Amino acid sequence: MRNRTPLAATLAANAISTAGTSLTLIGVPWFVLETTGSAARAGVVAFCATLPIVVAALIGGPVIDRIGRRRTAVASDAVCASAIAAIPLLHFAGALDFWVLCALMALNGFAHTPGNTARYVLIPDLAEHAGTTLPRAASLFDAVSRGARMVGAALAGVLIAFAGAATALLLDAATFGLSALLVAAGVRGVRAAEPQKAEAPVSLRVYGTELREGYTYLLGNRLLLAVVVMVMFMNGTDQGWYAVLLPVHAEAELGGATAIGLLTALFGAGGLTGALLYGAVGHRFSRRAVFTVCVVLCGAPRFLVAAVTGTTLPLAVTMLLGGIAGGVLNPILTTVVYEQVPDRLRSRVSGALTAGCEFAMPLGGLAAGLLVEGAGATGALLAMGGVYFLATLSPLVFPSWRTLGDGPVAEEAGQAPKPDDASPAPPPVSGSEPSPAPPVGGSEPLLPSPGSGSGAPRVSSSGPSRPTGGPSASRPRP
Repeated sequence: MRNRTPLAATLAANAISTAGTSLTLIGVPWFVLETTGSAARAGVVAFCATLPIVVAALIGGPVIDRIGRRRTAVASDAVCASAIAAIPLLHFAGALDFWVLCALMALNGFAHTPGNTARYVLIPDLAEHAGTTLPRAASLFDAVSRGARMVGAALAGVLIAFAGAATALLLDAATFGLSALLVAAGVRGVRAAEPQKAEAPVSLRVYGTELREGYTYLLGNRLLLAVVVMVMFMNGTDQGWYAVLLPVHAEAELGGATAIGLLTALFGAGGLTGALLYGAVGHRFSRRAVFTVCVVLCGAPRFLVAAVTGTTLPLAVTMLLGGIAGGVLNPILTTVVYEQVPDRLRSRVSGALTAGCEFAMPLGGLAAGLLVEGAGATGALLAMGGVYFLATLSPLVFPSWRTLGDGPVAEEAGQAPKPDDASPAPPPVSGSEPSPAPPVGGSEPLLPSPGSGSGAPRVSSSGPSRPTGGPSASRPRP
């Protein structure tokens, strides 16, 4: 019998959580600039927020399977709600030292990644329960995430302008709490969401073996490695864009936080449009050809436009068009991953993908802050935009990308792929949007989230998604 409640609850939880992430994506950098006036400090906070994302992704796959995907998602959101709520509450009490802010953002990043991954890897099983196809569920997951990002970004700009960044963070904490309740109540009775029975008792040796399975799968496929390397650079520069470069540019040239909300919302609107377009007509075209064109257009142009103009309209048009291109990327990568990664290894492989795709995110925010202090905003925009552009040329240069359009790997669900197999493509990359895909180019990590953040590697497309589960919305946090 079809049961659509678990899928609907997970999509709703992901939408609410992702909208809240947009509040943090804009609210935290603005809060730091408001209270310290330092771009370098904003970069330090971004570093502290994203380094634990990578650490959690590196080691978390087997833990999710042992604890259970549903329990992991609920516990993750509960911890994140507490960490984010503590920031404005301590600020109002006059007890928020800079190191405390960094520690709270680090706790948020570390706790959020397992929950994002847990939701992401459940989608194939929930789609089966709901009686819908996997490509449709993957496109719906990505479209809902992008729509929520768009709404959250617009709301963040208005809230910060009229009520302050602290109020926006309190609302974000509430979204985490509501997300936890939806998953706890809605995803009951789904076998894949419960703890997996271990073949051996818990020990460091068994844990190491399970962890190694995910990395062996990842390292055994050249296509997967090519995607991870490209998305790593994209998500790193995206983190610098959202955590430092866009807030600094908006403060100096565009009139403040309202412009950030508008631009991020336009990018999200473009991403939603791109995801829906691909879901409707994308199957008619070559996956590789569509991906190659869209990945070049999705991110680098906005860095150049911001560097050469000080008005909102040109950047708004660029981000809208870049969002449309970025919106196509994650559905492609997510579908490939779901098709090819065996369910038994999905959490472990997704963790490895997320770790690789989001590896450069901590350095991206820190580097952007230091570049602004040393070379000015224009120099920092051109330097990071150049890195982004070079990364997106990868599908045109490396032969391993030729297998992107291949179908499912012919293997039994329990086997790891042979080195020559066409293994899974990482979850979405940031597509100009950071998230457990690691939300290509955007603000949510591409596969991997790219958070965003997060499940599979992701390309960002409107701001980091909560390190993302999957493809994605990686909610990568500032």
